[in-house]
Amino acid sequence: MTLVRFISADGLEEQEVKAPAGSRLLDVAQHAGQPLEGTCEGQMACSTCHVIVAAEDFAKLPRASEEEEDMLDLAAHVTRRSRLACQIWLTEALESLTVHIPSGFHNMQGR
Repeated sequence: MTLVRFISADGLEEQEVKAPAGSRLLDVAQHAGQPLEGTCEGQMACSTCHVIVAAEDFAKLPRASEEEEDMLDLAAHVTRRSRLACQIWLTEALESLTVHIPSGFHNMQGR
């Protein structure tokens, strides 16, 4: 099991969720009620599942693909640690992962 900690844009709300290794971060976030849409179903045609990975966890992730980098170019409030949740698969190396929902985050569903 992997512990994932979601932190709201203002830093006032935190939610910890346990998920099995092999889970996709987007699916975990949606199941936990986090405001990540992922309308492209993982086909990387959108950037509505953008998260900012905590500094201590970012180096544990595999490098983003060129396609993911291109999609992040379309997202608002991107940082050097931004990634698409649809491209992050939970592994044992990510036994605890902290991600922040970007400030000013609005998705197409308005959540």
